Amino acid sequence: MKYFIATVLSKGKREELPIYAENKKDAQEYAKVKSSGILIKVVEGTEPIDAQFLRFKTNFLKNIKKKKIKSDALIAAIRQLAVMTNAGISIYDSLSEIASATEDDALKTVFSKLADDINSGHSLSTSMENFRFELGNLTIAMVNLGEKTGNLDEALYALADMLEEIRSNIIKFKKAMAYPRNVMIAMAVAFTILISYVVPEFKKIFESLNAELPLPTQILLTLENLFNNYGLYVIAGLIVFFLIFRYMVNNSKEFRYGWHKFLLKTYLIKNIIKFSTLNRFTLVFSELVRAGIPIAEALDTSIDMIDNLPLKAKLQSVRFTVEKGGTLNKGLKDTELFENMITQMVRAGEDSGTLDTMIKKVAEYYKMRFDAIIDGLSEAIEPIMLFIMAAMVILLALGIFLPMWDMGNAVQGR
Repeated sequence: MKYFIATVLSKGKREELPIYAENKKDAQEYAKVKSSGILIKVVEGTEPIDAQFLRFKTNFLKNIKKKKIKSDALIAAIRQLAVMTNAGISIYDSLSEIASATEDDALKTVFSKLADDINSGHSLSTSMENFRFELGNLTIAMVNLGEKTGNLDEALYALADMLEEIRSNIIKFKKAMAYPRNVMIAMAVAFTILISYVVPEFKKIFESLNAELPLPTQILLTLENLFNNYGLYVIAGLIVFFLIFRYMVNNSKEFRYGWHKFLLKTYLIKNIIKFSTLNRFTLVFSELVRAGIPIAEALDTSIDMIDNLPLKAKLQSVRFTVEKGGTLNKGLKDTELFENMITQMVRAGEDSGTLDTMIKKVAEYYKMRFDAIIDGLSEAIEPIMLFIMAAMVILLALGIFLPMWDMGNAVQGR
């Protein structure tokens, strides 16, 4: 957002109003709404330091408090909305009823504001754009699909099923991570206790020797000093780092892009993100094509629901290829995200006029790959867990026993 200064003549006096807007035209519109006086001019200015600090503080606190709607509450609300829409109840009445009945505060706030926007003449998908964080990209994409096809109730039913599947995968993920997580927590607690209470006792002995200590021992003593003397500062620093990191991810597109790119290079996580994204992309795309939406427009809607920015950028190139007259299978192949088998299936679908069916089969394939990763998650994590445990044990053992062996050798005159 840019900073503008609007000069307004009100009751015979000139006033200057600060305006935040994307461009000068929007700033002029905001100034007219904000003031009842006569608008003289709008110029782009330099935002004062105190205004910058206030805006940063407001956005920072808003970012901390901002939270997504609980999955259970959102799924129930989507199903209710689908049923009420199918029964012929207006969107405004349906949203108002769900908002008044729910116990989830975030859902109540979002649906109440959606109802107000609908009452003002906005479409549901347009209104939802203001709550992309709370509702998620998939929700907005499926509502957009329902509005374009004229079957909003069917799109909402499909959305609820997708959200149920996502929740089921999250539950499976948490179950798979439960054992490794508990083991690592137990190891971390044991390591912390040893560093805090056992190592200091050996430290006194090592200092009395006044000898050069091996590297593992120096690392242990450094960690002991850090834990015992700066522990609270380390915890406070980690909390501040987390809050700033979260703020940057939510408010800086460049930072978010870099973070998403890093995740796509991380062991195991990259496949989870890739296959879950491609599964949802192809599923929504197949539904749009089946409904008769032009391919370029269907790609737009399907790509909008993607969270990962590098994947989103690659898939946007598919739309450019199609716009220039290229085939869909060529566009998909150029992204290097799809196997040769997949592009051949898409090509066959284009040639035979059964593109929606082929894309649906592709979506089922990526769902199978994603489910296989989730099911084998525990086994995939075990090597990492064993490596970390071994590293901690070896560090403790060598850090404590190497100097003891040196002491024994010195006593025996070796």
